[in-house]
Amino acid sequence: MKRLFPVIALVTLLAAQPAAAQSILRDAETEALLNDMARPMIEAADLNPRNVRMVLINDGSINAFVAGGQAVYIHSGLINAADSANEVQGVIAHELGHVTGGHVPLQGQMMKEAMGMTILSLVLGVAAIAVGAGEAGAGILAAGQQAAMGSFLAFSRGQESAADAAGVRYLNTAKVSGRGMLDFFKKLQNQEFRLAIPQNNGYQRTHPLSGERIANLTGDLSVAPAFNAPVDADMQSRFKRVQAKLRGYVNDAPATLRSYPATDNSIPAHYARAYAFHRTGYPAKAAAEAAALVQYAPHDPYFLELQGQILLESGKPVEALAPLREATTKTRFQPLIATTFGHALIATEDPKHLAEAEQVLRQAVARDDRNPFAWYQLGVVYERKGDGPRTALAAAEQASLSNEPMRALVSARAAMAGLPPGTPDYIRAQDIQMTAEFAVKDQKGRRR
Repeated sequence: MKRLFPVIALVTLLAAQPAAAQSILRDAETEALLNDMARPMIEAADLNPRNVRMVLINDGSINAFVAGGQAVYIHSGLINAADSANEVQGVIAHELGHVTGGHVPLQGQMMKEAMGMTILSLVLGVAAIAVGAGEAGAGILAAGQQAAMGSFLAFSRGQESAADAAGVRYLNTAKVSGRGMLDFFKKLQNQEFRLAIPQNNGYQRTHPLSGERIANLTGDLSVAPAFNAPVDADMQSRFKRVQAKLRGYVNDAPATLRSYPATDNSIPAHYARAYAFHRTGYPAKAAAEAAALVQYAPHDPYFLELQGQILLESGKPVEALAPLREATTKTRFQPLIATTFGHALIATEDPKHLAEAEQVLRQAVARDDRNPFAWYQLGVVYERKGDGPRTALAAAEQASLSNEPMRALVSARAAMAGLPPGTPDYIRAQDIQMTAEFAVKDQKGRRR
């Protein structure tokens, strides 16, 4: 995982969506908020909150999706466009409907059937063109593709409708207002109008038209007792903080500074400007914004994390230790924050900090098995201690999480060569070796 600048980090998610690699944004405060927002609906769906993940994707489009398993992927563009936490909750409820419906595997099966219809039309169309019936052949090609796509999209619209209905149940059961779901669909409807998408041509769409969805869902949502419940002020405040820091990270800096001018002294504004300044190379201005936040709430762990990260990345790791240590303690060793603290301890280049860095980073990797940057930092600790086998094991862990099977394989073998057989570390290296061997063979097979 590559740390880009304060708090928010970027990793790569391969094949989460067809035809593209996706970038995951990881941030402790954002993940805590999304998990808290989703938990009531997750429980209403009879799912275990520990098994369901909310994953933020660095993509400016207004979208969310599931890709198998129990992970809900939310685009940064959706967070940027939403006016409230409740709107995002409505989207999450819908996506949980896809999770409980097991829709993705069925969608894959339907895609195969659609592909078969397309291939058949291709064979027949080319044959017709070959015997001189060019116009007829072209018609067969077009008709086959339309039939295949129509079959697939009709199936997909059925999934979307089922997910909508399930989302309504989860919101109502969790006593979460469905007003946000309706408000967000109205946003999508306005977008359809702006893009001039025909409102009578739903046949060619993967989702039902937003107008249809609004009409279908309004009745079921509006009769629920929670529909007119007051806004959760604390949740909304947290959402505005997260939204601002995300805008500071992903949006163009001048646009961020226009949206959050210097005259705005709110917490979201300081957050957004801190990220915008730090990303564009103004460390003093970024530090001033972070200091304003810490002055407002001296013991807020996320403000302290931001302050410490800016100091660390400005070449002041010793000064970063105090705020990062407090942030780590106050969040009970939240793995992403603990990793940043461990990084700062190492960056001091003071040998007396190595033992604490090792302790902090070992806790981080034990609590979060999807953080390659933590393994990289732990490997640095082992290297400085002269522990070659565990340096190699940490490199194998990092490579495995970064989808680099050949490097994982080589590093795992190096670790096994120096670790006592039968020990937990040896067995872990053996597991990585076996997994990497399969992955390398699979990669070679796909290249042939």
